[in-house]
Amino acid sequence: MERYHYSPQDIDDSFSEKIYDLYLNGIDGGKRFLTAKEVAQLERYRHEIDDQVNASDFTFFNLSQELMEKALVRAQGYYKDILATPFDFAGGESVELDGEKRAYSSDEKELWQYWHQYLKYETLDRYAEAIEKQEKGDEELAGKTATELEADARADVLTMFDRWFDRLIKLDREDRMSQYFNAFTGVFDPHTNYYKPIDKENFDIRFSGKLEGIGARLLTEGDYTKVTEVVVGGPAWKGKELEANDIITKVAQEGEAPVDIKGMVIDDVVSQIRGSKDTKVILTVKKVDGSEKEIIITRDIVILDESFAKSLIIDGQAPGEKIGYISLPSFYADFQDRNGRHCADDVEKEIEKLKNVGVDGIVLDLRNNGGGSLRDVVKMSGFFIESGPVVQVKSRDYEPEVLMDVDPQVQYDGPLVVMVNNFSASASEILAAALQDYGRAVIVGSNSTFGKGTVQRFIDLDRTLRGFEDVKPLGQVKLTTQKFYRIDGGSTQLRGVTPDIILPDNYAYIQTGEKEQEYPMPWTEIAAVDYDQKVLNMTHMEQIEARSKARVATNEIFSKVQANAARMQKLRDLTAYPLDLEAYQDLEAARTADAERFKNLFDKVVITSARNLEVDLPIFEADESKKARNDDFLKAVSKDVYINEVLSIMHDVIELERVAINDRN
Repeated sequence: MERYHYSPQDIDDSFSEKIYDLYLNGIDGGKRFLTAKEVAQLERYRHEIDDQVNASDFTFFNLSQELMEKALVRAQGYYKDILATPFDFAGGESVELDGEKRAYSSDEKELWQYWHQYLKYETLDRYAEAIEKQEKGDEELAGKTATELEADARADVLTMFDRWFDRLIKLDREDRMSQYFNAFTGVFDPHTNYYKPIDKENFDIRFSGKLEGIGARLLTEGDYTKVTEVVVGGPAWKGKELEANDIITKVAQEGEAPVDIKGMVIDDVVSQIRGSKDTKVILTVKKVDGSEKEIIITRDIVILDESFAKSLIIDGQAPGEKIGYISLPSFYADFQDRNGRHCADDVEKEIEKLKNVGVDGIVLDLRNNGGGSLRDVVKMSGFFIESGPVVQVKSRDYEPEVLMDVDPQVQYDGPLVVMVNNFSASASEILAAALQDYGRAVIVGSNSTFGKGTVQRFIDLDRTLRGFEDVKPLGQVKLTTQKFYRIDGGSTQLRGVTPDIILPDNYAYIQTGEKEQEYPMPWTEIAAVDYDQKVLNMTHMEQIEARSKARVATNEIFSKVQANAARMQKLRDLTAYPLDLEAYQDLEAARTADAERFKNLFDKVVITSARNLEVDLPIFEADESKKARNDDFLKAVSKDVYINEVLSIMHDVIELERVAINDRN
């Protein structure tokens, strides 16, 4: 951290305080487990963690784990004891669910009282719902007494807490140590994290969109590991033997004895099942009908294609107008495989396909795209300009480096709209900022993007640290080594990218993004670099924005979105609930009535012309599951009011550009 991080911290008492607060919030932010007296034992070390770091001393961590282990056992006793007795839902009692608004319980008696309120709330929520369903004629609840409904509600809560505590108790020292380490890294910035080996493996899978294994999603139910989904196209899917809802009881590597995985945490189960391509794993599974079966699966590369770029054609707002739509869920890249997929290459292919069918404009959708490969975003930005700077990257003690598009080729020179929202981050912000600075595209979205203006790299601790062979693998540290800046010199850090056209958004009044994280790096500014492009300049932005505002003002759905945003802010601020049945029912009735106004807000079909390119149709016709996923994608686009407005914005861009060309001629 001291050697590589962009902004190293002094290991002093202030550092110690921050670690203490982050770690305590991580292990008991809801203030449901520790008492004030127990926290006082930990408080003694508030200013000593820095000294323990330098001495390789884990006294504070060990004490925290000892207290938490006892607290978990105690809380488990509380909920089992409390849920054994019926609740009386009368009186003026209430419960505060936000840990930040409550103090730690002074002693075990007060903690028990909080748990009683907490469990009473959870039971009341289910009890009130059951009463409502019964009144509406639910056949399963017909004839049940109030006593029976309350008992059923308590039983449901007991099952939920049994599952929760089963997961908590199964966490081993490595899991808890990982949480402790991440309190250290979190003080540097929100994106500097420690990854134990399985976490790094999962990160690589998300980043590359592929894994080596059998292609099955799993979850823990009690002591058992259950298959929730078999990934289409993977080895398990091809074998047709492993099915959703199968329970895996044992795992064996080829030529080795099976390992009983009952009670094993999910990360350890996954480590047993995943493995290199062309190796075999033998699963002992219990089927839904109770039969037991051994299934041999040869591991292979599993492609998670839902994360990849895909395109559609949509009719524009004028007769004969044809718009290309590209959805890019992430800036994925597979650096482990020379032949692996990269998002820039995939988007280039989609652009070429859209050009071949003669689209009049292209929409690039980066909503909810959390970023990824910096190399790919630089290359992708170059698709829309001749050549020039895309982003500036600054390391700790060096002058900024300007990352350039050096390829003079322009893959697409037509009208371009980029869609973003509050959750478009990092690489998404680089691309949106570059195209906005160049005046090359209209950026459309919520009031701002996420605001992550930092670059991370992984440090493999096994390679960095010699020795420690008895405890390797040690995992990796992802740390912030650089900040990136727009070509105009400003940073997207904290501020994000403000779209040219802002559309109503459900999260408009809720604070989101980098600025809401703990210890984010500050916004800074550096000198701008020279940039220019002669492909297509969006010179009519004021007119385009004015037309969009006029449409939005008269759009019924957008009007409801604005009202719903205010409602969602109000709901977020509500953290205290009555424990009286009548008062709770009144509160829920009011909330339900309020929510009813926004029910099925985005269920109306607003786009009827979205369709696949003919060149892509054979892919879906050859694979039933891919066809089903594609149908869902088309259905989602057909109901997307934001894409519909973007089609109108695109029409304005095309029309105004045509007028400008005629005027110049």
